[in-house]
Amino acid sequence: MHALDILGDPVRRRILELLAAGECGAGAISDAVRQEYPISHPAVSHHLRVLRENGFATVRAEGTRRLYAVDSAGMRQADEWLDRFRHLWQTRLDALDTEIARGKRERRH
Repeated sequence: MHALDILGDPVRRRILELLAAGECGAGAISDAVRQEYPISHPAVSHHLRVLRENGFATVRAEGTRRLYAVDSAGMRQADEWLDRFRHLWQTRLDALDTEIARGKRERRH
């Protein structure tokens, strides 16, 4: 699966947002996701497996708990794909930085 296919699913994006804050147990992930999306616990487990198998998440066992964390490998694949388009907005962001700096200088004077 391509990285953007993985990120195209709102449930998987939400799981990654939760994991961006740090390692999280499967039960806590499932509880948080199920509050926002009408899906079953097995469906959340499926999304976790897709993230894990495609390099977006890692899992480690701690007793009976399964702790998930973000794996940057999948994000790198998405970033590499987006890099082809970065020039489309980079010039505009550079111009915005210039305007912000100009505004700060004018306020000081």
